[in-house]
Amino acid sequence: MLLKKFFVTGVIVFYLYTLAFGIFMTDLLRIPAPLIFCLLLIFFLQKPVQKFSYYYEMVVFAISLFLYFIVGMGDYKAFFAVFVTIGTCAIYFNYFIGLSKQRFNVSVYIFFALLMLSMVIMVLDHSYSSIIDPLRSRMLDEQVKQAPSGLSITQFTFGYQVAAFTVFVFVAACTFKQNIILKALVLGACLICIYLGMNRSAFVSFGGAVVIFLFIYYRYKAVLLVVFTIAIGFAVYTYVLKGNMDEKNNILSKNQAKEANEYNRANLAAENLKIFADYPFGLIFYGKTWDDVTYRNPLFTFGLSSHNAYLMFITYLGPFLGLGLLGAIYYRVARLFFQTIKNIRYKNNALYLALFFAFIAVSLNALSHNGWLMSVDGPTIFLYFAILQYNNIYQPQKDTIDIIESRP
Repeated sequence: MLLKKFFVTGVIVFYLYTLAFGIFMTDLLRIPAPLIFCLLLIFFLQKPVQKFSYYYEMVVFAISLFLYFIVGMGDYKAFFAVFVTIGTCAIYFNYFIGLSKQRFNVSVYIFFALLMLSMVIMVLDHSYSSIIDPLRSRMLDEQVKQAPSGLSITQFTFGYQVAAFTVFVFVAACTFKQNIILKALVLGACLICIYLGMNRSAFVSFGGAVVIFLFIYYRYKAVLLVVFTIAIGFAVYTYVLKGNMDEKNNILSKNQAKEANEYNRANLAAENLKIFADYPFGLIFYGKTWDDVTYRNPLFTFGLSSHNAYLMFITYLGPFLGLGLLGAIYYRVARLFFQTIKNIRYKNNALYLALFFAFIAVSLNALSHNGWLMSVDGPTIFLYFAILQYNNIYQPQKDTIDIIESRP
């Protein structure tokens, strides 16, 4: 029995590892890694087995992926990889976690422990890049492109990790009603991760999600808390970061660098809107691809996108089909969020709120990058199904199937 528990825990870690860091197929691993690890866990289903709860989501994802990747881009490999990753995540939460609170909590803690590992590696990468960068390549089984960073190929991908991790731990520290000293320490650690993470959009996402949380959770007291948070951030920067961290590798030095403004996000979005104005019904209805419409464009000469996942999606599918599918994808999560904030002070919602606001952070981050649900960004897809499954666990469906149980 003990051996079985170690085995199952190990498979959980490996599955969440591949999901968190976007490992699908590599030069060494020539099989869909998330699918293999997820199928191994099927042998240890939770009893009673919940009927599949995500038919609606999978149909919406299938339609969206087909129109976006196959009709729009003609990219069959991307369609297959994304659909398999989304499908395995839905299977993992629905069948393996099922209605087990313990398995759900363990999965959440393991996932964010993996993100914390990525934060630690990012911090060490600033001082020991000659050691850390080869280690990153081995851990991801792929050549890293940017440093310093955590367990990701690029700093852009790492931005989703730092946004999800920092918002989750800060909101959790507040909702689990930790003392003020611990909250201040958590906030300081979050600011250090963002400062050294060199991702400006992650900072904006963290700030946006945290401010929304504070005003909903603390109401009128939020004004003082925001001022206090800014003061803490300024103090950490002045007395901890400014004189002790490498001036060349932080979010401020990156913002001041010449190359930081070469592809201004506002200009990229404006160029994308011009393309949208030329093809208002969506590129798929004109038989055009992104490369066709960006030919000789001053900002898109090298195939650069607008770095806005939602705008790109709508540009391909048009306002009616694109916005309709976006609404269908986010409908259940949005509905659950507004239901939850009605009882935001309820102590049993502490973990739920941390998941919600972490999801808000990564969703905001997609306004400046290409990663999102439709590209199966690791933290985003995990948080999406974690929120939906949390609701299933605490409001279990009556339809279940009895099978022979095999518990870890």
